Amino acid sequence: MAESAKRVIKVHPDDNVAIVVEVGGLAEGEVLNGDLVVTAAIPQGHKVALADILIDEPVVRYAEVIGTAVTAISRGDHVNEENVRLPEAPSLDDLPLATRPVTKQEPLDGYTFEGYRNPDGSVGTRNVLGITTSVQCVAGTVDYVVSRIKQELLPRFPNVDYVVGLNHSYGCGVAINAPAAIVPIRTLKNITHNPNFGNEVMVIGLGCEKLQPSTLIDDQPVRIGGLNDQAQRY
Repeated sequence: MAESAKRVIKVHPDDNVAIVVEVGGLAEGEVLNGDLVVTAAIPQGHKVALADILIDEPVVRYAEVIGTAVTAISRGDHVNEENVRLPEAPSLDDLPLATRPVTKQEPLDGYTFEGYRNPDGSVGTRNVLGITTSVQCVAGTVDYVVSRIKQELLPRFPNVDYVVGLNHSYGCGVAINAPAAIVPIRTLKNITHNPNFGNEVMVIGLGCEKLQPSTLIDDQPVRIGGLNDQAQRY
């Protein structure tokens, strides 16, 4: 049996399965991490058992129980829908709150990357112009603007990596002051906060929509200026 390089990902230390990431998957008989023998061919993206799992014992991924074993699963077996019983989904009325505290991770030390520091202190890894809309009716206009910018402006600004249109299907005859309207509005705002957009906001609208452009930028300073000039190392 041939020893294989590490080609699986164990997402969390408490997991008893790992994800096969090797293109083409793993072959029967391959040996992982020195002593884990693959008992059957496992396709890419599927799970391999890292420990023996008895009948009705939990299958754990992301430190969460994703199912229970229908049959005994041996270390190195292919874990799939044939040997795992999925848990019954709770009703929407009974969804529990996520109360488990998140473990604080130690900061990385000794690593650097090239990035763009924005005026709000965030750092992006790209310098992208994002154009969003206040209403779905201008999606065609945004697509046309993005196409023209790619052809005519980007070649003149080598410090700008790309331009994207952030189209959506919201904003026209909606109950803009309804209690739940904050959810889509907050979502659209948060998309524009992506640090790769350089903390600049560009919104295209018609003026007749319920969701006015000012609503999308009322918590951000409106400035006249371009994106970052050059990358720095952080």
